[in-house]
Amino acid sequence: MFAASLAPPAFLVAEHEDAMAGERTQPTDEELVAAARGGDHDAFEVLVGRHKGRVFTTAARFVRNHHQLDDLAQEVFVRVFRKLAQFRHDAPFQHWLARITISVCYDFLRKERRVPSQIALDSVDYDLCDARVERAIDVGRARELLAWAMFQLSAEEQLILTLCELEERPMKEVAELTGWSESNVKVRAFRARNNLRKILEEQHDS
Repeated sequence: MFAASLAPPAFLVAEHEDAMAGERTQPTDEELVAAARGGDHDAFEVLVGRHKGRVFTTAARFVRNHHQLDDLAQEVFVRVFRKLAQFRHDAPFQHWLARITISVCYDFLRKERRVPSQIALDSVDYDLCDARVERAIDVGRARELLAWAMFQLSAEEQLILTLCELEERPMKEVAELTGWSESNVKVRAFRARNNLRKILEEQHDS
């Protein structure tokens, strides 16, 4: 009698069982890849929906506007679709996707290097009394300066600094994402930091 009074309502039990069944039947990334290879476009759409947030977050580090971000993310998934047959299950799908994302971003940076820079540093004098506003402007100008300086670097240097410094990824992970050796990543990161420092110092002295 007492035990029966503590039992949850039947409708709650049914909802819980339905939720558990949904979790059990949710396809894995690998199952979705297999289905997409077989021509199931809905399966690929599920993959895109599951991982697009991660792709957008990474790609956003390398673009300057939403239009570029949309194009870059679309290119990632176009390349993923074309390369599905190359997915060998030797690593989780999200790791494979991350490598493709970085490859697409690297190609984007190399393409951007051939386009004249639209980022300019304007000398603007501010006459403000509010110290909080002044600090906010200083932060904004510092970010503008960093963005400008980063664009002066090679695509390789921009990529390595974004992964190592801005995203603070471990050297081993950067090596896995880029396909470079860990020692090579360290050397490239060291050179990129030095080049960025020189650019910033020259701008400061000018």
